[in-house]
Amino acid sequence: MPPPPLRGTLRPLPLALPTMRTIFMPPGRIHVWQWVLLTLGAGAMLTAQAGWVELHRLFKPLAMVAALLAVCAPRFAPRSARRLRARHWLLAALAFSLAGDVCLMLDGLFIPGLVAFLCAHVCYIRLFALDAPWLPRRTPLVACLLLGAGVYSMLWGHLPVELRLPVAAYVLVIALMAAQAVGRALVRASRAARCVAYGALLFMLSDTLLAVDRFVHPLAWAGLGVLGTYYAAQWLIVHGMLQTSQQA
Repeated sequence: MPPPPLRGTLRPLPLALPTMRTIFMPPGRIHVWQWVLLTLGAGAMLTAQAGWVELHRLFKPLAMVAALLAVCAPRFAPRSARRLRARHWLLAALAFSLAGDVCLMLDGLFIPGLVAFLCAHVCYIRLFALDAPWLPRRTPLVACLLLGAGVYSMLWGHLPVELRLPVAAYVLVIALMAAQAVGRALVRASRAARCVAYGALLFMLSDTLLAVDRFVHPLAWAGLGVLGTYYAAQWLIVHGMLQTSQQA
């Protein structure tokens, strides 16, 4: 005997599975100054790889100037007091990054450059904590700290004695920055927050490549690898935060 017919209508479960676009594509429209940042960043990357020192010294700082101008664009004017504070912290992080870029281009200014980028990461940590709790997820915190410890242990035997403590402090701060960004993305569950988190992780990768190239073994593709991940990181952070500024 056949089974009795089912009553009612079967409805598919409302599965909201993420697509490749929602995971990897940045949200929102891209401002013209963001395109300029990408162009100048590519110029800095290629001139560094080719060894064109004078052109590199032109492209590298101008790329971060474009990032600052993108943040100051009227289209992204903050809609609330909290977003205004966020813009200030983002501008501070980019300004310190610009100072770090200039210092690292010049001989004998590695420590000032390291300090400038450490200050940039402190600003990013404060920025990412404006709309999310402090270190809201344990898993990314542990993962970033273990990653930082692994990188530092690799560098330890190659670092000059006077750099061991400053580099240790820097590794700790950038690990906390990345952990805060990833935890924020898990809490906010938005494409803009994920965009920022990807940028923070790329920043860790860029600094790891830079440290390996400088202290462990020169990389033949350092100009492409270090600066390619660096400008991708800054672009993703800027883009994600600018899109967030439009949401509140």
